[in-house]
Amino acid sequence: MPRSTQAISLMLTPMQISEALLTSAGAQPGSWMGADTIASNLNLVIRPGEPSEMVVQIRNLGDRSLELTLQVEGNFPQDWCRIGTEGTEIRAGQQTEAVLYFQIPADFFEQHQALHSQETLTLNYQGHFSAHTTEHETERRQAETAAFNLYIRPHTLYPSFLPAIYGEIDFVGRFLKIFEQSFEPAVQSLDTLWAHLDPLTAPTALLPFLAHWVGWSLMPTLSLERQRYLIRNAISIYRWRGTRRGLRFYLHLATGLPLDDHLPEEEKHIGITEFFSPGFVAGAARIGEDAILGGGRPFYFTVYLRPDDVSQVDEALVRGVIEQEKPAFCTYDLFVQPSTIALEP
Repeated sequence: MPRSTQAISLMLTPMQISEALLTSAGAQPGSWMGADTIASNLNLVIRPGEPSEMVVQIRNLGDRSLELTLQVEGNFPQDWCRIGTEGTEIRAGQQTEAVLYFQIPADFFEQHQALHSQETLTLNYQGHFSAHTTEHETERRQAETAAFNLYIRPHTLYPSFLPAIYGEIDFVGRFLKIFEQSFEPAVQSLDTLWAHLDPLTAPTALLPFLAHWVGWSLMPTLSLERQRYLIRNAISIYRWRGTRRGLRFYLHLATGLPLDDHLPEEEKHIGITEFFSPGFVAGAARIGEDAILGGGRPFYFTVYLRPDDVSQVDEALVRGVIEQEKPAFCTYDLFVQPSTIALEP
């Protein structure tokens, strides 16, 4: 709304659309009202935690350069607003702009829960913008002001589901916000239900339920991150139980050592070498061909762990995993030795 004097003219333009705001027909632009009165002039809607802007255009109507001093006052805290300018001087016949940046705390509505029973929360504020000018040659000073209103409103979704006529009533939006705050958390939980069912993203308190869901026993000695990976891959571990692939995969999840599928067995961080043979069977074995007297053990394998730091491997945990995953008739040896392999990025 433009206002002018002999020296300058002002135009204030809110960058947000005023949504469903009450107006007072009897109010005059630029007049000061009570805290609960709304003037019928410039309106700016502010959402808690979100910045709102109002652009001020200042035009020099005279033939002399002017020095500008800008100021914002109102019945709202001064730290809610700051002024950004292109400079403090405006040449004759030229125009400059300033921006009023408004932002209120994100917890504006929450921090007033301790109000006394006789108090009410003020949502409508009034203010005015002042532009003081000083002529360089004559030192003549003048001032021009423009009034505006600030409306603090919460984020609302429900009015958009109603006929448009109800969206024109400010009270309807604020009234529906009461129900939105009650029901929206449940709706958001349904929208993100998949994240609660994924062990990698589920809340910690939900992990015992997810583990029980897949028949997995939690291992307190492991970190929370390792536990999440094990629960998520429990079905794959069950599927490959009793095989070299299954044992290597389990050890990979429990220790964090890489699988190294592209490397030969003797270079892997988790190497498993099998020496399976039936041994000496009377009437079936042929000495020197498929059986050696006093040599080898039937159904025997070795596990080599090659971490970068030997201390990062819990040998008791590893042995527990091997005992659980190997066939009952197999025997094994475990060797933990430093790795000489450079990890690929």
